[in-house]
Amino acid sequence: MEKSISRQMAEFAVNLKYEDLPKDVIYEVKRYLYDSIGCAFGSMDTHDVNTVLEIYREMEGTPESTVFGFGDKLPAVNTALINSLMIRALDFNDIYWKDDPSHPSDIIPAALSTGEKVDASMKDVIVAIVLAYEFEQRLCLFAKPGVRERKWHHATLTQFVSPIVAGKILGLTVDEMVNAIGINGCHNHTIGCPTAGKLTMMKNTVDPMATQSGVFAALLAQKGFSGTEKVFEGKEGFMDAFNGWDAKNETMKPTDMEGRDGVSSWAWDVDALVGNLGSDYKILECGMKAFPTEALTHTHISCALNAMVNNDLDYTDIKEVKVTAFAQAYDILFDPTKYRPESRETADHSLPYCMAAAIVDKKITTQSFSDEKLKDPRIFEVIDKIIGEPSQEFEKMFPAKQPSRVVVTTNDGRKFEEYLEYPKGDPREPMSIDDLKNKFNSLSENRFSSEELAELKELIFSCEDMSTRDFMSQLVAS
Repeated sequence: MEKSISRQMAEFAVNLKYEDLPKDVIYEVKRYLYDSIGCAFGSMDTHDVNTVLEIYREMEGTPESTVFGFGDKLPAVNTALINSLMIRALDFNDIYWKDDPSHPSDIIPAALSTGEKVDASMKDVIVAIVLAYEFEQRLCLFAKPGVRERKWHHATLTQFVSPIVAGKILGLTVDEMVNAIGINGCHNHTIGCPTAGKLTMMKNTVDPMATQSGVFAALLAQKGFSGTEKVFEGKEGFMDAFNGWDAKNETMKPTDMEGRDGVSSWAWDVDALVGNLGSDYKILECGMKAFPTEALTHTHISCALNAMVNNDLDYTDIKEVKVTAFAQAYDILFDPTKYRPESRETADHSLPYCMAAAIVDKKITTQSFSDEKLKDPRIFEVIDKIIGEPSQEFEKMFPAKQPSRVVVTTNDGRKFEEYLEYPKGDPREPMSIDDLKNKFNSLSENRFSSEELAELKELIFSCEDMSTRDFMSQLVAS
């Protein structure tokens, strides 16, 4: 290559300006800010968030940036982790899923924490957020098949993006940005177990940890710390270590390997990562979540809700619920541990649990995963009636579509079938501003008055003329 992959990424990032961004891209950033901050407010009572916050309160440190909602002032490196975890904790933030999944909003705190530290303008933060979505989503198209098929977690992608986002705010040069990518890209490869089997609090924490270390990497690079330039394509670099690449000649070397779903040819699409940068913006292709659950559950939940609500069914009417899913979704959502979840993290990744809760309550909210709900006998009366089957036909339709077929059979022999190909929140069926407002308010209304909720919406959608410090100072619950 004439230039390394990380240098091509760095040059685009350093040179991108607010004035380059189309109006619809700027507006979309605000939509994702609004959605993400609502998710953060909704997480304030969770055990994982409060545990991490308690540790950093004990550590104290220079008061450089603000913790969402709580208002604590802590070092930017620390708030990057806390605020990212707050966005992620309920599994209700954004979703992009191609060869790999990702939640680009996990990286937003890398921009806000460093922005507050250096008193950047919110216009600078908006540009950095665009970069977060651009490169995170491009990385989802990079590995063929994705790193999740190779049994690694998508935080492995975030490690390359978070230093770019923080570095943009810090004003790194191209060489410094290359170093930042090389620093962080050397040590945040995350194995897939946080989202496999019985899930723990690490499910929502690995991406925030990769975001935090990206802020640290950018600060190191600013001080002259060096990192591996050919962290992607070089000898024993990312592509070489993950197979499908000839590092000596820097050429493709497709290799048949066995992954999660059998043998496939592993390779890379460099053009998907760095080709035609600036010709369009990936943030416009990202999706939002209408339910606080694993993204691949959404079409199935919607089918179940449609069957229950449209036919005026009660959970006591149900004899069997048969769910046809594409193979990857079946593997993730139907393994045996998902039938008896013992934690919120496992439950919101359990399709049997999510569907049983939806069938019992005819809705799914953050309260569907409370300790009380996890012991609700009605849910476990239904859960064993839910049967999953994988479909290779549906697998061929993914990721362009997320097909689901749900057949509900009642005790008196009636059958109700529902079929959907993509969920609410998908770019083809985007959440409206009213949808977002209702979601934000439902997550935040126990912390803010109705007047304050309206003011927060106005604040976020007119933030471009503010400083980051002024913006963050208003995201504190009274």
